[in-house]
Amino acid sequence: MCLALPARVISVAPIHETAIVALEGVKKEISTALVEDVAVDDFVLVHVGFALNKVSEEEAKKTLALMAEAGITSSGTGESSV
Repeated sequence: MCLALPARVISVAPIHETAIVALEGVKKEISTALVEDVAVDDFVLVHVGFALNKVSEEEAKKTLALMAEAGITSSGTGESSV
């Protein structure tokens, strides 16, 4: 089973096609090579270290809330990471 998590972008290094994302206090460097125009405060779906696409903040929060209900994440908002 594959799972992509929505995470908020907290910094971007466009020259290296990377960004730092945060979710529930965890920060991770990811590749943005597959997604155009990634900016700080965007939400991206992250899978195995790659941003797969951008999603709206509303969609990210809905997804995180469902994941919290299922016990996959501890928070429904992801806000504790920012």
